[in-house]
Amino acid sequence: MKNDKHAVRHSSADLTAMVEHGDSESDWDAVKALTDADVDAAVSTDPDEADLEIDWSQAVIHPESRKKIVTMRVDADVLAFFREQGRGYQTKINSVLRAYMDHAREEPDRPLRSGGTNSRRSS
Repeated sequence: MKNDKHAVRHSSADLTAMVEHGDSESDWDAVKALTDADVDAAVSTDPDEADLEIDWSQAVIHPESRKKIVTMRVDADVLAFFREQGRGYQTKINSVLRAYMDHAREEPDRPLRSGGTNSRRSS
């Protein structure tokens, strides 16, 4: 049987407007009713989440580190999320990236998931 539905990305503002106008096909009452246990159960059976458990709560801000200016592309909703956090959002993005890097260094034999490839370079 063919599934006619497909995944679509929307910004937080778009979703809010859709809900307010009754245009959302999602059952938000059902989503709001989910408990943490329900979400944990759904995540534990999601194949995209297999073997991926990173505790981002341990992310630490390293203000003394020397920063490099870079240009990179990120999804609009990801950038919006961090900007909504207010002042220091770039530092928070850096902290998340650092926590990911530290986690990867702790388990060097574990492949990193990035679109199905692991592109680590040796120095």
